[in-house]
Amino acid sequence: MHWAYDLGAAEITRRLAERLGAVGVLARFTRLLIDPNRTLESDTLFRERADGRPVRMNVEADADERLARISTLYDPFHGAIDEVMVGRPPGLLLSMHSFTPRYEGGALRPMEMGVLFDRDEAEARALEAAFAQLNLKTALNEPYSGRGGMMYSAQSHADRHGWRALELEIRQDLSGDPEQTDRLVTAIVEGLALSSLV
Repeated sequence: MHWAYDLGAAEITRRLAERLGAVGVLARFTRLLIDPNRTLESDTLFRERADGRPVRMNVEADADERLARISTLYDPFHGAIDEVMVGRPPGLLLSMHSFTPRYEGGALRPMEMGVLFDRDEAEARALEAAFAQLNLKTALNEPYSGRGGMMYSAQSHADRHGWRALELEIRQDLSGDPEQTDRLVTAIVEGLALSSLV
């Protein structure tokens, strides 16, 4: 389920990295253990409820267990991102995620992709416009906002290294469909080129 990981995001990231000649950094662990897209102070760093039920491994985790997850999972992930960025000219840091078509039984989310931003609104608007030219249904800061620390991972690293940061959220009925993967990857690559972000 979407609580555990972002369905399809890893494969799309791998293909984008190959097409763009870029480097992809994958968490390779479930965010139910620890969410790398949250600050260490966040009350959802170790999510205690998901889908209305307790996440027992987090409810029952003591301070030593939580510190162990930070040192063995969270810190190495963020360290790997820093390692890739050091010494490179400033560019675009793109964080890849996916979202469930319906959240907790709500209405169908109509957008195919969300372009999330915190500080880099002009870049987000340019990319959204490019996706519109490619007939991709997009929305800005939907289904989540990138502001207020909600795209912490990308924004914190971008701030530290003087880069720009955006996050793409792809609807999971598309991101999890192998027949849609090529279409999505091609649209993202073309959109980035049209918006002059790569």
